[in-house]
This record gives sequence, structure tokens and C-alpha cells, in this order.
Amino acid sequence: MKVALVAHPPVFGAKVKSFDASGARAVSGVHDVFEVPLVRGNGVAVVADRFWAAKQARDRLQADWDTASVEHPDSTQLFEKYRDLAKTPGNVAANRGDANAINAVPTANRILAEYEFPFLAHTPMEPLNTTIRFDGDRAEVWAGSQFQTMDHLAVAETLGLKAEQVTFHTEMAGGGFGRRAVADSHVQREAAMIAKRFRGTPVKLIWTREDDVQGGYYRPMFVHRVEVGIGSDGKPATWRHVIVGQSLLAGTPFASMIKNGVDETAVEGTADTHYTIPNFHISAHHPVVNVPVLWWRSVGHTHNAFVIETLIDELATRAKADPITYRLNLLAADAKKLRACLTLLQEKTASWRNRTPRDRAVGIGCHESFGTGVACAVEVSIEDGRPRVHRATIAVDPGFAVNPLTIESQMQGGVTFGITQLMPQGAITLKDGRVEQRNWDGYTPPYMKDAPVVADVYIVPSSEKPSGCGEPPVPVISPAIVNALSRLTGKRYRRLPLTEI
Repeated sequence: MKVALVAHPPVFGAKVKSFDASGARAVSGVHDVFEVPLVRGNGVAVVADRFWAAKQARDRLQADWDTASVEHPDSTQLFEKYRDLAKTPGNVAANRGDANAINAVPTANRILAEYEFPFLAHTPMEPLNTTIRFDGDRAEVWAGSQFQTMDHLAVAETLGLKAEQVTFHTEMAGGGFGRRAVADSHVQREAAMIAKRFRGTPVKLIWTREDDVQGGYYRPMFVHRVEVGIGSDGKPATWRHVIVGQSLLAGTPFASMIKNGVDETAVEGTADTHYTIPNFHISAHHPVVNVPVLWWRSVGHTHNAFVIETLIDELATRAKADPITYRLNLLAADAKKLRACLTLLQEKTASWRNRTPRDRAVGIGCHESFGTGVACAVEVSIEDGRPRVHRATIAVDPGFAVNPLTIESQMQGGVTFGITQLMPQGAITLKDGRVEQRNWDGYTPPYMKDAPVVADVYIVPSSEKPSGCGEPPVPVISPAIVNALSRLTGKRYRRLPLTEI
């Protein structure tokens, strides 16, 4: 078997004008260095006997890139553009009552909140990779794929084969979180283009962690602008909300899911909120940006739940109400799963929720996604300028619990993953079209020390049909932690990651 690495363009979609491979070819074990077309632009492939030889050879490669013909996105400029867009209504995603009624609400009873969320990488522990053996009239593929059918068809198309001429082996993967479910199958297409030149020999294409962190396919950057009018009962009477961010579905086989100019993945969890708000308006702008984007574990719920849950908590604080009781009183009649979760959470945290040490506070978050309700309470302190989660109690309603231990594992793993967007280095940023982070030293996922010390999981008894458990825990943890921080500091946090508290 041979190992391949690809030198990708420094700006998304750029092309190599020329390259000097003499230094790369001088590395022992290197078999070939050649230009390879990519889904966006092109690159230079290096094929060697072993990974380290391929890596050393790629490092010695001298390439001249044509970056002038593609857009050079810049995070600072994008946020400025998004903030301006958020000041005007976009395409309507949800509308009931009269959201303009907020204009009659006294200023003292209004909240204007702007939220900012950066691009986020997936950072699976196992680097992306695909192995292909191509014999001319048949191919065999080994990959840890979340999109087996599309990846299978992409390999067949790239190699000029029929689908039945390709055998696809789905391997266990060291994490995916959406990163191995790419509509354009770019890793598999790259691997197939390289395998064409090595008939009869298996070739493993590896994307190093540097390739992955800098290679795009991020959760999109988002800006939210929300205006809330508070009624005399302390509940939200009017909610006017604009969401700005790239579409995940545009240009993919799933583009037909875009309705009336709204990508439902950008508004999910807001447009269909389970809270009862009489005057409610959600709209969205989807700017086109030269950054490949991709769903991130729990998709749009990650940023939408943060906005909804931190604002609802702010309203509960203003009303001097218990945060769980406030939410229960605000839920719609058909929000049965969230109601069951909050009720169970209230019961299971009764012994400690209002008895925390003076230097700790409790935060609440709840959300329903993928048919599953989740409610979470966290006990948080501030240590060395960072939030420390001492305890997390999670109540979940996934319908009938087929395997309770699997559900518990998914909840614990999901809340740990969800902490990613709070990490001080939890942002992908671009400057003049180039990603500024290179590896996990610049884009830091949660480590063991960042996970809750205790994470108790309680499952709502149910005979309803089972629903998902992999995605739903992710959205609730970050708003719960931030709500606890707000109780400790008196400040509201509307920009992620948390670079300072």
C-alpha cells in the first residue's frame, strides 16, 4: 500500500500555477508527485511508501499558487457585513402575530441583543482518510464514512465505473461529528483521482490534522440580531429575530430543502421554538462566501439554542423567577418532551440546585432537536479566568429507551463536545482568505479537564417511538454554562468563543 498527501491551495478554490518537485522527489520512498484536480481548485499530490516520507516530501514541495481569481474572505470584514445585514429583515422563516408591535413597547421593557458565532471545525480525533484499490474495471474502498451512498457514487463517477463495480467498506471512524458526511465527497474524490495512477496498488489518502483544520467545511459563521418586547407578566410578548449565515444546503443535492429563500438548517430551533410568544418573526439572510461550510454536530441548533436559551434566561432573571419554572410556564401545550425533561430536571436537582457554595452558580438550558428533548443544569465556578463545570445533570426524553447506557454515553459525550464553542481558542478565523489556525494548538477542542466533573443522566420513562440521541445534547450545555456565568458576574455573553469572562 502507498500513502498519499495533497498540498491544498492556501485560499479556497485557488489553483497551482507551477510547482518544483525536485526537493520532494529527493525524499527516500517517494514514488510520484503530480497535479491533481480538486472539488475546489487543484492541488499537488505526493505518493510515497509511508506517511512520514509523504509528509516530508510535501513539506519540501515548492508551489506557486494563483489566488487572484478567487475571493479572499476575512473574518473581521465578514462580521461587519453580517452585522449590517442583520439590521434589515431577511427571507421570512416564521411569522405569527405582529412583530412590529415591539415599536409600541416602552424602551425599559425591550432587549436588543446581537450575537456572534465564528466558523467552527469538527476536529475528529482520527484524521480524515480513504483507501482505494483500483484495478481498471473494479475498485475497492475503505473509509470511515457518514455518507456511504454518496461517497460510493462519487468514487465510481471519478473512476468512470458503475456503482456495482465499486465495493465500499465502511470502517469504524475515530469521530466524525458531521465532518465525514460531505455532500461533495471531496476526500473520496481526491483519493480516487490519485488511485487512478496506481492501478492494482492500494493507496491511502490522509488529510493531516493541519489539512483538516485549514481545509474548510466548517460550521458557518453566524450573526443574530434579536429584539424582544417584554409583557407586563414578565414574559416575551414580541420577538423579532434576524439570522445571518451561509446556507449549508445551497449547491448540494439537498438544495430543494431551501424554501422561500430560507435554509431550514440555519433557523431550526428558532423558527419552530417550543416557547409561546404571541408576536414572533424569524427571518434569514444567506450571504455567499468563499468558505466551504458543513453541518456540525446538531447543525443549526448549536447557535440557535444558545440565543434562545440565554435570552429566555435573561428574561427569567429580570422577572426574578426560578429559571426552570419560568421555562415551564412559557412552553407551548404541545411541548410534551421538554416539559417532561424540565420537570424531571427540577426533581433531580432539588437537593443541590439552590444550595451551591457562594463562589458557584447554577445555569439551566433546554432544547428539543431531532425529536428529542434535553434539559440540563450545571454548577459552575470561575477558575483561572475560565468556567469550571463541577456538575451537570441532564434529563432527556428520547421516547422509548432501547439502550439506556448508550443514551447516557451520548448525553455525556454530547455535552462535552458542545463545550467546544466556549473554548477560548474555539474559533476558525480567516485573514486575507487564509485560515489563521493550523492545528489543535490554535483551535483547541475540549480536553478531559474541561468536561463536567460529574454528569448524571436521567431518562424520562416513555413508550413513544425512539428518537435521536447523538445530536440533541450538544445545544444545551453552552447556554447552561453561560447562564451560570451570568449569575456569577452579572454580565451577559453574546459573542463566542469566551475569550474573557
